[in-house]
Amino acid sequence: MSAYHPYLSEIEAPTRAEVDALPGLTLLEFGTGWCGHCRAAKSAVQQALSAHAQWRHLKVEDGPGQALGRSFRIKLWPTLVLLRQGQEVGRLVRPTQAAEIAAALDAA
Repeated sequence: MSAYHPYLSEIEAPTRAEVDALPGLTLLEFGTGWCGHCRAAKSAVQQALSAHAQWRHLKVEDGPGQALGRSFRIKLWPTLVLLRQGQEVGRLVRPTQAAEIAAALDAA
């Protein structure tokens, strides 16, 4: 994976069953490497996660025909889906501030 394209490809992305079986806390970040909104949110996500080491962070390439994104009904990028024991407990669409992401992580 190159630095320009940090998202997991369709081949590397986990299946919905694998995601549902993840233990603990997981932040799924749906987007693409070329999405301007995704690039703009990158530092806010990294900053929020730096104080939340207990969260597993998976960046997932999304787009037409991507099964995992469709299963979560992703419409806009980036979308952050917060999971506890594989169950969705929160969601942020196009977050721009580290504080809002950190608050969602704390609440979950």
